[in-house]
Amino acid sequence: MEVIYPCPRYNANGIDCPQLPPGETLDWNINAPIASNMVKLQPICKHAQPWPTPAAHWVAGNPVFVEFSTHGSPHDGGHCEWSLSYDHGKTFVVVYRKLSHCFYNEENQLVTNYTFTLPANVPNSDSAILMWSWVNAMGNREFYTNCADITISGSTSASFTGPQMTILNYPGYPEIPEFLGNYSVGLSYYENAPLVTVQAASESDIYQTMV
Repeated sequence: MEVIYPCPRYNANGIDCPQLPPGETLDWNINAPIASNMVKLQPICKHAQPWPTPAAHWVAGNPVFVEFSTHGSPHDGGHCEWSLSYDHGKTFVVVYRKLSHCFYNEENQLVTNYTFTLPANVPNSDSAILMWSWVNAMGNREFYTNCADITISGSTSASFTGPQMTILNYPGYPEIPEFLGNYSVGLSYYENAPLVTVQAASESDIYQTMV
């Protein structure tokens, strides 16, 4: 699966994508996992260099929209999170979750877009990273991510505390098995995720990828 809006870094199939940074090329395999059966394939954001301009402008406290390609393989669902980083990818805090049955509704129909309310107290930022992450229910034990560069406005808060993004099926992190109909598999990692606090970025922040 792949996010197409807000356009992830270098996505060849994205909507309203910014211009590529100099020297970079479009990613035609952005729907591939970053790890498979605990073998590391790519870093956590896939591409370290951000878009030169934001892919979307979000307002704290307002509904926001994320769209996926309709041509992917949802692998019977699984656990999805949407998280924000204010320190160039070192720390990600969760702002929305769709656990167990990501990509499906209650009638077991495919869902390829999500609208959720961005917390009102997430800080403003000209350079936030939105990460979608997914642990698939069926198939090879994989971990998927897409990262989009966004701006956030409308907040009066300088910090936000929430669950840390959960990483599974990636080297150095726990591996969970196929769900095989048991959609509670791995939920304890999400339920017991430690809390982290993110703060509005400052010019003194130094770029450093998380993994």
